[in-house]
Formats: sequence, C-alpha cells, structure tokens
Amino acid sequence: MHISEFQWIEPIHAMQRLAGMANLTFLDSAAGHEALGRYSYLACDPFGTFIVANAQASWKGQLIEGDPWDVLRGLLAEYPQKHRPELPPFQGGAAGFFGYDLNRTLERLAPPATSGQRFPEAILHFYDVIVSFDQRSQRCFIVSTGWPEQDPAARAERAHARADELAALLAARTPKLPPVAEPVVAWESNFSRGDYIAAVERVIELILAGDLFQANIAQRFTARLSGSFDPLAFYGRLRSMNPAPFAALLRYGKLTIASSSPERFLKLDGRTVETRPIKGTIARSGDAKEDQRRAELLRNSEKDRAENIMIVDLLRNDLSRVCTADSVAVPVLCGLESYASVHHLVSVVTAELAQGQHAITLLKACFPGGSITGAPKVRSMEVICEIEHVAREIYCGSIGFIGFDGHMDTNIAIRTVTIRDDMAVFHAGSGITALSDPEAEYDETIAKAQRVFDAFDDNNHGAS
Repeated sequence: MHISEFQWIEPIHAMQRLAGMANLTFLDSAAGHEALGRYSYLACDPFGTFIVANAQASWKGQLIEGDPWDVLRGLLAEYPQKHRPELPPFQGGAAGFFGYDLNRTLERLAPPATSGQRFPEAILHFYDVIVSFDQRSQRCFIVSTGWPEQDPAARAERAHARADELAALLAARTPKLPPVAEPVVAWESNFSRGDYIAAVERVIELILAGDLFQANIAQRFTARLSGSFDPLAFYGRLRSMNPAPFAALLRYGKLTIASSSPERFLKLDGRTVETRPIKGTIARSGDAKEDQRRAELLRNSEKDRAENIMIVDLLRNDLSRVCTADSVAVPVLCGLESYASVHHLVSVVTAELAQGQHAITLLKACFPGGSITGAPKVRSMEVICEIEHVAREIYCGSIGFIGFDGHMDTNIAIRTVTIRDDMAVFHAGSGITALSDPEAEYDETIAKAQRVFDAFDDNNHGAS
C-alpha cells in the first residue's frame, strides 16, 4: 500500500476536479458533524465492477452463478488487506449502491407492478485508489493499494503509479460549474393528496386488523429535465441547501445518483456494529421559538416515539442473527437530531459481530433497513409493494463502502435523486402506525421532499 498526503482541499472541489473520470463515487459527509461527518471519500476508475441485475450477479461483465451476496463476499476475499487505524476508515474496496429491490434475493416477494427506471439492483465498483478527507484535522490522503496485481513487486509499482496519476488530476484547477437548469415540467407524484391519505388509511386498517404494526409508504416524484441540466451542479446545490452526514454522489455512465441522506444504515469498525434508525420527523420553522416548540412536540410525540421504538426492536432482532446476543445495546433511544429542513428522532443501536461473520452477512441479516420498511419486515414489504405499485430501486436501499479490510459504512438512501437520460426521480415516505393522522403523514412526506424540490428550482415549485 502506498500512502501520500497532500495539501487540504475541500472535498466538493476535489470531486469537481475528478468529475471527468469514469465511475466516480463521492461519499460526502457534507454536514460536517463532529462525530458523524468526519470523513469523506472519492474514488474513480475502478479495476472491476460487480453488478446485480434481475437477481443475477456479474463481475467484469461476466455472469456468475450463485447467491449474489455470497459472490460479492468471495470477490472481496480475493484482495486481503490489513486495516491502517491511523488513516480514514475506507482504504480500498467496493463502493456503490445496493438497491431496495435486492430484498427479493433475500425473501419470497412478488415484484412491483411497475419497474421504474430499469437499472441494476446493485452496482459496486472495486477501487484500488481512494482519496480520503479527514475533515476534523483537515488532512487529505491518497491511499493506493496496487490491486488487482497479485505479485508484490508489480503491486507496489502499480500503487505508486496510480497514486501519482490521481495526484496530478487533483492538482488541476477546479472547473466552474454551469447553473442548474430547472425541470422542463412540474413535478408529478404517483399519489394525489387524496390517494396518499387513502393509502395511509388502508395501512391503519391492516394494523388494526393485526396484520402488521407499521409500514413506510412513499410518494414517487418524477420530472423531465432540460437538455442543459447539469447533475454535478445540481448536487452542489443540494448539498449546500440540505447538508447531510451520509450524502453521496455516484456518476456511473448515464446514471447519476445524488443523495443527501441523514441516516446511517450499518457501520462496521473491526467487530463493532452501529446502526442509527430515524423514525419521527417534523418540519422546521424559521422562527426560533416556533422551531424549538416543534422540536419539543416531536420529542414528546407518543406516535413518533412508538414508531421509533418498534424499529429499534426490529433492528435488535436483525443484529442478533449475526452478532453476539449479549452485545446488542441501545445507547441512545429517540434522541433529537436537527437538519436543514426537519427535526428527526434518532436512536443508536450497537453490537459486536460474532466470529465467523462478515460485513456481507451483516448486510444480509439487516437488509433493507427496518426504519424504511416497517414491522414485521416481510409483511411490511408486501404491503409497500401492493400500495406503491412501482419499484423503489435505489430509494431505501443503501449507498456506501465495504473495504478489503472488512470495514464498512453505509447509509439509508433517502433524500436521494436518480437522474437518468432526461428524467429525475426521487421518493419521500412516512412511517404509518395505528396512531397516524393521514393528513399529517402526507404533510411529512412533502416536508422531507421540499429541500430536493428547492435544489432544482429557486421558485420552490412543489408536486402537482
């Protein structure tokens, strides 16, 4: 492994300098949170790509038989690497996204009636070189592993050459980005207000009938884009208007994914696991006293606390499948976290991964995240499919990295836009319980979506 340090540069500016490189992944702790927003990462020009499409895995374009999760674990094992604790945690490995619709590789679930934008269920690029940013100390590193070379001498030579190549690109001037062009037409949703309220009422009926305890129901917003629309400029605006600790930009050919997620799905640090489910949301106010009143209203909400606690219990059960049972703990229950447009209730669940388990088995045990499905998980996913009708694709899946050294950090892909050809798509959902007010749940989805609307349009156009 070759490591070089260079003069501090803001991660967003470094991303702009590498924007022309193939298969760019930017894992962006845009919020600058002391604990959650310390590290950001850039990677491009991978040496291999793992894809899952129609529940079948491929590697470097070749189909591979077997369970896609097991295939991925086997590929990662081909590049063993020791962790360097003095560096930012991602030190080479796979990065990209796991789409929500991978749930059908784990459970017997019917496909949704409509397929959405028709891109793969997962894309993970294998990166030998990582640009990492420690935002607390304002230090930047190029970590170059030399993979996929297996011969030690050839690997060392590749590591040096690849680090030098990336350093030269980072030394270039930051290009000026064009302005963001507005969508050609107003946003459209797959639900009218009345239809969404009726959907919430249907979920409440199922809950009262004993069919489930909770389900997350989302609106899907779509808009056509103008020919002058620039996804990189859009992401810059999104991160400035809605900074988030688990933001990301993925530029994979014609597909761009721009995420401003506030929610961690799974972090694996050595054997220590952390997940941070968000359940409970209220829109913020520009008036300080009113904003504080709303925060306290959320903190004391019986409905939102019950929703959060149900998902904490679900995650504790999921983690217990692969972690030592006596290690699962909840150091924070229903804590308040505030973001640009909303307050959230956030809990923290921790555990120790059992011997013989791996980042991939941890993902399999918990995927997709319970905070964006409901409880019980399988029945809630069935209800989501029945009511929403359309594939979620990246929404409520996960974006992040799995290192060759076994370390992992991933988000829940909410506040996340996919841009493909001339179409932009994103979702906003709300967790429904027996105590839900259908109109308030609709308003919650709009509050979550508003900053995304704003990032496209200064005039703050909403859904039609």
